[in-house]
Amino acid sequence: MRILLLNGPNLNLLGRRAPEVYGSATLDDVAEQCRARAALLGHRLESLQSNHEGELIDAIHAARDTTDGIVFNPGAFSHTSYALHDAIEAVEIPTVEIHISNVREREPWRRISVTEPACAHQIFGRGVTGYLDAISHLHYLRAHPPLTLPYGPHPDQVADLRLPDAPGPHPVAVLVHGGGWTDPYTRDLMDGAAVDLTGRGTATWNIEYRRIPPVGGWRDSIADVTAAVDALSSISGDHCLDLDRVTVIGHSAGAQLAFFAAKAASVRPAGFVSLAGMLDLGNIGSGFDQLISTFLGDEHIHLPMVDPIRALPGGVPTVALHGRRDRSVPPDQSRRFVEAARAAGERSCLVELTDADHMDVISPRAAGWEDVARACLGC
Repeated sequence: MRILLLNGPNLNLLGRRAPEVYGSATLDDVAEQCRARAALLGHRLESLQSNHEGELIDAIHAARDTTDGIVFNPGAFSHTSYALHDAIEAVEIPTVEIHISNVREREPWRRISVTEPACAHQIFGRGVTGYLDAISHLHYLRAHPPLTLPYGPHPDQVADLRLPDAPGPHPVAVLVHGGGWTDPYTRDLMDGAAVDLTGRGTATWNIEYRRIPPVGGWRDSIADVTAAVDALSSISGDHCLDLDRVTVIGHSAGAQLAFFAAKAASVRPAGFVSLAGMLDLGNIGSGFDQLISTFLGDEHIHLPMVDPIRALPGGVPTVALHGRRDRSVPPDQSRRFVEAARAAGERSCLVELTDADHMDVISPRAAGWEDVARACLGC
């Protein structure tokens, strides 16, 4: 792929302008990191920044015959420029809109992007890491384009379906992304896992769901993931899916949601796979207190209703994988859950990956991925 990294107004001041909001990395630092990520994935990247709307439009037009994907931070133009929207739409190049800060938690005028509807995806609130995630998303979008289908009326009630090349009926891996149930983290985090598992012969159903805010959004999140699993019954005929071989796979906070979906869905999964899962919310550590309180609302009054370890038995076989180098979610979360599941009479096993960190368990390029893939396909 030939990728264009395009940055709009004031991004030339990155590293000096409001570092408490945008970080200390300069635009040159970002471009260098992006070139390295693109090269790692086998692609070539060129970078351009302009403070002028017309120059950005000209760059998008010029990319039509030379570029396969665009990573674009329009800056403040994203909130005002219908001309940039039209340019992106006209050239028909997959474009990922990127914002460094969490625009949904800033001034009201920053929360609406007029350019986003023309883009293939939007990433915000992840710092400069969002640029790297955008490149990865373009890579996996090109490697195996998904069919995005709704399972409900809300914009976040959608899922990406990828089907193997072989004839069906296909087993199904339902993928539930993590990110602490918060807005900035979306299903693009599971793109690599989805493409890899589909290449190994299983259909993947990479779901989006409503996330916090609002405070106490746990009901919506759990209901959405459960509804997404049940939606397989309505699409199975058209896409030759084997509903007797469904595995629900969740990463980090997504494992908490996946557990309850596996427990409650009318499409009964053959197994539940937790990847670095948050499975014992009452004993996860004080660093998670604010996040969990926001998710639950009313402090911890609902904890017994949303804590997987307190809701056992789940009713399906479980595999919990966790990297021993995980500094985000303690590996004891998986150890305690598996011990409790066995005590409840469930089939449950623990796989600890010696050299894996929190994100390695969803990365096909990580050393322990073969163990993860075997667990995901073995249920």
